[in-house]
Amino acid sequence: MDELAKNQTYTAEITGYSSTGAGVCRIAGRAVFVDKALVGEVWELLILKVTSSAVYAKGLSLIKPSDERISSACPIFGKCGGCDLMHMSYKEELRFKLDRVNELFRRVAGLPFHIEEILGADEGETLRYRNKAIFAVGQDEQGNAVTGFFRERSHSIIPADDCLIQTELSVRCAAALRRFMDETGTAAYDEITGKGQIRSIFIRCSKRTPQSVACVVSARGLHENTQELINCLRRDCPELTGIVLCINKSKGNTILSGDFHTLWGSEILEDELCGLRFRISPMSFYQINPPQAEKLYMRALDYASEGGAGIVLDLYCGAGTISLCLARGAKFVYGAEIEPSAILNARQNAEANGIKNAEFLLGDAGEAAKKLSLAGVSPDTVVVDPPRKGLTLELIDEIAKMSPEKVVYVSCDPATLSRDLKLFSERGYLPKKGTAVDMFPRTCHVETVVLMTRVEG
Repeated sequence: MDELAKNQTYTAEITGYSSTGAGVCRIAGRAVFVDKALVGEVWELLILKVTSSAVYAKGLSLIKPSDERISSACPIFGKCGGCDLMHMSYKEELRFKLDRVNELFRRVAGLPFHIEEILGADEGETLRYRNKAIFAVGQDEQGNAVTGFFRERSHSIIPADDCLIQTELSVRCAAALRRFMDETGTAAYDEITGKGQIRSIFIRCSKRTPQSVACVVSARGLHENTQELINCLRRDCPELTGIVLCINKSKGNTILSGDFHTLWGSEILEDELCGLRFRISPMSFYQINPPQAEKLYMRALDYASEGGAGIVLDLYCGAGTISLCLARGAKFVYGAEIEPSAILNARQNAEANGIKNAEFLLGDAGEAAKKLSLAGVSPDTVVVDPPRKGLTLELIDEIAKMSPEKVVYVSCDPATLSRDLKLFSERGYLPKKGTAVDMFPRTCHVETVVLMTRVEG
């Protein structure tokens, strides 16, 4: 068998996808990853890198294109670390995502569990869908302000005057900040030297109410230029209902950290989800794509309500979105979240929506579960919606000790979901049904909700 080496050329057919949507073919018995290649295509390839675990190639010539290949409308597609799938049809994107989830169930969880359904975005909703935008801020060689996104696996900014998955207002806010910086001589923050001021701009828009907030993240105050920032944003973005300055003095790459100062209007915006109204502060978690979030939450509610929801524990509850939706059909709901502003929002949201059968606890998910267990609370249903890293083994053990009839797992990473499904299965909980939801069209990310039930014996 030939050994693959850098700079060799081959012709091969793409037969699968990697977890990030790169094409995969097999050459000399090795899996070869080809960026932006689609299943069914035949490419002339150049080997770029060979390691003990993987081989990487680039396409030199597309000999046989796929019918699912489309032209990307984005001029920086493939350069920034954002969208992965602008080159494939939406039908192919959904197929790739569902196959990816099921392959991870098979390979990582090792369970005879397969889901048949992925809920895609409605027609016309695959672009401009994000209600939250974060633009990194830098300067070009001429000293002009630039806003954009970090190149994948780097802190090099790819300038982006537009982004097709962000709202038009978010794009205008970024442009207004660039104009402010150039007109006032305000410099971008330099991570290496620690000099400069502006680090990023964070914009959050409500899709159901005419409210939007821009948060400028700075390493230090703007002093005499503060009012000019307000004037510039209000003039170019009259839809804004709040302007916030975040003073972030940290050395790392955490975006929102430090002290928040409301410069104008309100830092809070309101949105509607599943028929309820929610207040959201800058630090509160809130779903980025509300129409798709409604589909995800309604499926999670269906799973939690199967056989009766009873008493529900909602871990990682954020501003209470799932908790308050569940409360309409549950006996009582306990929500737990580690972010103080999110818990404040959750309590305010319960009051604003007239929901009396919900209580929100500030703290780590595992500690909250222990506290409730010691207080004699025995949930019938546990709902988890963890960050990408999934659940800790300690939390899985704590949930299993509570012996709920059902566990509903809402996941933003099918790899950690699959790992955790295996751990739950070892503790007597097996997946019964599940659905994938395309929360982030044109990227490789996919959400999944799975119902697990306790197996007696």
